[in-house]
Amino acid sequence: MKARPVLKACACLVDGRGRLLVFRHPEDRGMQLPKGTVEPGEAPEDAVRRELLEESGIAYAGALEPLGTIDRYCEAGVEGNKRRHPQLWHVYLMRAEAPLPESFDHVASGSPEEDGLVFSFSWLAPDAPLDNFAPPYVRVIDKVRSALSL
Repeated sequence: MKARPVLKACACLVDGRGRLLVFRHPEDRGMQLPKGTVEPGEAPEDAVRRELLEESGIAYAGALEPLGTIDRYCEAGVEGNKRRHPQLWHVYLMRAEAPLPESFDHVASGSPEEDGLVFSFSWLAPDAPLDNFAPPYVRVIDKVRSALSL
């Protein structure tokens, strides 16, 4: 029997200059976007707002622009996962409603695996290389860049 994918919601917050909010995860040695699991009975649209708040401290009330989904097969030991499993990421473009700092740290909350971890946020320029991102994040960033260029 094929395993059902774990649903994820990925927040792609961009500022007025087209830069994307990204962060360094202290345990994964790479750059990431705010993302997390859609809880049972929760809509992906609600999950993406909750995940952005838990991981960055930003309460986003603006419009969500769905950018579709990506499939990912997650290996054990990656991003705190204990077992291999398929994931389905719901990707949302969000446009910052007010200026935010150039960089900031936030203590994550809401997830037993991440509670208390300090995430270091910064902005990724529209033409910046993606060398420090795992392949699923590169796919998401490509979706964001395509949407912003339309």
